[in-house]
Amino acid sequence: MDEAAFYLHICTNRSKMKINILAFGIAKDIFGSPEVTIDLANDATVSNLKYLLEHQYPRLNHLATYMVAVNNEYALDGDNIHERDEIAIIPPVSGG
Repeated sequence: MDEAAFYLHICTNRSKMKINILAFGIAKDIFGSPEVTIDLANDATVSNLKYLLEHQYPRLNHLATYMVAVNNEYALDGDNIHERDEIAIIPPVSGG
């Protein structure tokens, strides 16, 4: 069982929280919406969120990189996520 499948298994056997995720740029196209809601285990981290999103939306894996923001600040993979947090997926941007 790969890490994403393992996390999905854990998610189904633990208390869950619903998380709203805002999508920007190409992430909106990948999600098919500017906002999605997913279930995460209560003790989830940013890394867990990324594994789950990449499993549910495989096109995220095609991005060179993307950032996760929690409550308007860029988050690290080990940061915890709480039910009322505002989560945003921010793909790379170009400009000039």
